[in-house]
Amino acid sequence: MPPRAPDADTAPDTALICATWNIHRGRGADGRIDPDRIARAIMSEVCAPGPDGRRPDILALQEADGEQPPFAGFLPMDRIEAGTGLVHAQPPPLRWGAASHGFHGNILMLAPHLRVTDGAVVDLPGHYPRGAVVLDLSTPAGPLRAITLHLSLSQPLRIVQMRTLAQHLDRRRPLPLLILGDLNEWRPWGGLARATFPARAPLLPLDRILADRSGSLTDVRTLNGPLARSASDHRPLRATLTRPA
Repeated sequence: MPPRAPDADTAPDTALICATWNIHRGRGADGRIDPDRIARAIMSEVCAPGPDGRRPDILALQEADGEQPPFAGFLPMDRIEAGTGLVHAQPPPLRWGAASHGFHGNILMLAPHLRVTDGAVVDLPGHYPRGAVVLDLSTPAGPLRAITLHLSLSQPLRIVQMRTLAQHLDRRRPLPLLILGDLNEWRPWGGLARATFPARAPLLPLDRILADRSGSLTDVRTLNGPLARSASDHRPLRATLTRPA
């Protein structure tokens, strides 16, 4: 006799809550660079519990390091980890350098129950330093590949950058894919695009959370907290990945 499937109210919740935010190197609407304000916005708004009481399992940040070499990190990462329960998931080989928090400003933070099984960084061509962070994860629902990136303002360069990333992925074993970041793409592509820029009155869906499995993303929404609106020129974006693998 086959085993009985678990009841809906007792089955483990394998959905993942995801969020992404371009923090504009901490420069807010008032022109001030304020890492403390960014940290408070992450802890109290971006990673606040949702209606179901859950906080994000995956947080991607862009422009989270300095703009010039040595691309030093400026966020109070220990405080953010303590306030969100997330773990900074990039060891030094997956950062730009010893002083950096991320790679070309891209950071992935994960809930403790998500384990990194492999990782890589990808330099993306262009006039301005761009890159992607690629982490293979073990999740309660199975393996998942999470990527955060920040693409060029130029459409031809965005195409080349995505082709570069695709060539990297073609050399790796295939896994379910989740992409979070600032794609600088204003066209909605007919998907679940939500306007995130500019922060005061969003018009353009520059930031995206994308999955390669149709129908696996739900509750895609722009966050509208007062701290986030004032802390960066982008608003954060949040979504639920219902079928991670």
